[in-house]
Amino acid sequence: MADADESPPAGGSHGDEVEPLDAIVLGAGISGLVSASILVDQGNSRILVVDEYRSAGGNHLDFTYGPYTFDVGSLIFQDDSPLLQHFPELLSRYVAIDPRWSRLNPQGRVTEYPFSYRDDFLSAGPFECARLVLSAVAGRLRYRHPRNARDFARRWIGPRLLRRSGLESYMTRFCGLPPERIELQFAEQRMMWIAEHATAASLGRRVLHAWRSRRSGRAGSAPPGDERRNQQLARPPEGFAHLYRPAVERLETRGVEFAFGARADRLSREGALFRLDIGGRVIRSRRVLSTIPLDRALDLIGASSDEQLPTVTLISLFYSFDGRRGFSDPILYNFSHGGAWKRLTVHSDFYGRAGGREFFTVEVIGDHIGRSTEQADQDFRQHTADNGLLVGQLSLEGSHVLEHAYPIYTAGAGERSKRNIARLREFGLESFGRQGAFQYQPTARVSTREAERILGAR
Repeated sequence: MADADESPPAGGSHGDEVEPLDAIVLGAGISGLVSASILVDQGNSRILVVDEYRSAGGNHLDFTYGPYTFDVGSLIFQDDSPLLQHFPELLSRYVAIDPRWSRLNPQGRVTEYPFSYRDDFLSAGPFECARLVLSAVAGRLRYRHPRNARDFARRWIGPRLLRRSGLESYMTRFCGLPPERIELQFAEQRMMWIAEHATAASLGRRVLHAWRSRRSGRAGSAPPGDERRNQQLARPPEGFAHLYRPAVERLETRGVEFAFGARADRLSREGALFRLDIGGRVIRSRRVLSTIPLDRALDLIGASSDEQLPTVTLISLFYSFDGRRGFSDPILYNFSHGGAWKRLTVHSDFYGRAGGREFFTVEVIGDHIGRSTEQADQDFRQHTADNGLLVGQLSLEGSHVLEHAYPIYTAGAGERSKRNIARLREFGLESFGRQGAFQYQPTARVSTREAERILGAR
């Protein structure tokens, strides 16, 4: 793995004329690594990947405190991911898991995610069930032309179920803003599962499954048609740097160079060539691809925008725990109307206990808690105690604050991002990916396919 403090990358200049690179890739996350792989397949032999982090993976981060290794976010992969077509060596490093998801609902009950037809419908009683159905019918009629994320959700499940299920509260936690301030475009990208769950066939199948499970006294597995057809995977116990190292090594054997821990200072044009100033060095290239945040790319070319694009600042709290859990699944979402935290991921359910203790990461949107880890910790402790989720010894081992965790589509943000991408394109910079195109890309599969589409991979 190359380091920014080692010898100058190919294309560097210290007074000597050097053949320009075929391409520079800004960012070594999924989009950047896949882009480098595609470029090599297309016959480019001299490529440099630049990243400010010390290793590959982008915002796929982990932190070790004593015997515990924590992730930022809840990251799950699949053994049929197109990412493995580019880097098959990664497969042997993953850990096979059987992830299960649940949620804390507004009634204080831990139940199925994202909906429970037993708890959200049947347990409400016949009178409330009728009101939920009428609300859903009215929603289809009233919100036929939704204007924002709240309208979108109301159209598909009705205002009453949106509130009862806690989805409206979770939407606010996820985006850091009330759902009425979130663009429809974001809802259509991120929340189409609501529409899928709300079809007549899906509703009938799930209500029948819930009714049968209730009569038999069993919670039941997923209803027919919901079984997963691929193996779910987690990163190795050693962390993400260990996971992505084979990808870096594969690219290096194919002629790609890496500059990690390197912050670019300026990107300019010299005729048909790009000039990248980085750490006192000058690197020239025929092409530059950017997968870094749009605002950062604009700064590099000296075209800073007054229209800063909104992104989530994510606070991750890292805990160890010894005691009794009020939930059994390794991933728990907070759909209740209280508490600032949005998701809890129990890493020890995948990797085993460490030092005899469980350990997990809790995610909190920074703007909900004044960007204070202390307040986030206090709020989480109080809320979980009130709901009986964690009874025992809970220790905060560490925390991390991540800027630009993912984009937020507030009103007009989509159009602003398009204008900024157009400015970069006029400069000659190709910008795409989760950060580079201001797109919510929830999985490595989506990021890989988008990079392939943009770069015309076969």
